[in-house]
Amino acid sequence: MIRLIVVGKIKEQYLVNMIEDYFKRINKYHKLEIVLIPDSNPKLEAEKIIKKIENNYNVALDIHGEELDSPKFAKFIEQTLMTKANINFIIGGSEGLTSEVITKCDKRISFGKMTFPHGLFRANLLEQIYRSFKILNNETYHK
Repeated sequence: MIRLIVVGKIKEQYLVNMIEDYFKRINKYHKLEIVLIPDSNPKLEAEKIIKKIENNYNVALDIHGEELDSPKFAKFIEQTLMTKANINFIIGGSEGLTSEVITKCDKRISFGKMTFPHGLFRANLLEQIYRSFKILNNETYHK
């Protein structure tokens, strides 16, 4: 299973719609779950995230992480799911992820040096996961 562990509720309806659309698309390929952590102070968010990550393969979405293009991201998902049952992608709150959460992660991935609104980034991550499954199945979509 792929899980997104995310901090904060999305308020903008157009982003909610986009997230729901990609959620449905991904579930045709692989089981996906979104775990919502309420907005709070970074320490409390970290405690709640750590309770959710268990013994899975954990990926921190972090500006200081490794940048991957779409084919390499697809390969990463494929290889990880071959050896681990679950991948958790962790998106922090407005203060980012604490060092306590980051040290519990197996990998850090960055989508670049820019800062994105959380809802938009969540939709972007889901789109890249969907794109990965299209690439892995040699289906038209990825260009």
